Amino acid sequence: QVQLVESGGGSVQPGGSLLLSCAASGRYVSDYTMGWYRLIPDVQRELVASITGGGSKWYHHSAKGRFTISGDSSKGTVYLRMNNLKPEDTAVYYCGARAGSGPYFWGEGTQVTVST
Repeated sequence: QVQLVESGGGSVQPGGSLLLSCAASGRYVSDYTMGWYRLIPDVQRELVASITGGGSKWYHHSAKGRFTISGDSSKGTVYLRMNNLKPEDTAVYYCGARAGSGPYFWGEGTQVTVST
C-alpha cells in the first residue's frame, strides 16, 4: 500500500509556472514508477510525465520542453515543474504510483487552472 499526497496546484495566467509536489509513503516505495496524470473534463485521465526508480523519464508530447519531472523514488518524492503553462493544461493533476503490472495508487489530486 502506498499513500500519496499532492500539493502545489493553483491558478496562473498563460505563460506562468507552477511546481507540483508529491509525497509518497508506504512500503517499498523505491520499487514504484511514479507519475503525474491529469484529468481533463470529457477526456480520460492521461499520463503527463513519469519517472522510474532508476531515474528514467517519460513525457507526453504536449509536456516536452515545458514540464520537468524530478525526484527521488527511493525517498518517495516526485515533483513536476510546469513552465509556459497554457489554458489547455487546465485539469486536476494526480500523482500516481505503480510497481510493475500491479495496481495503481492515487493521490487526491490538485487543481491547476490556467486562464487570463
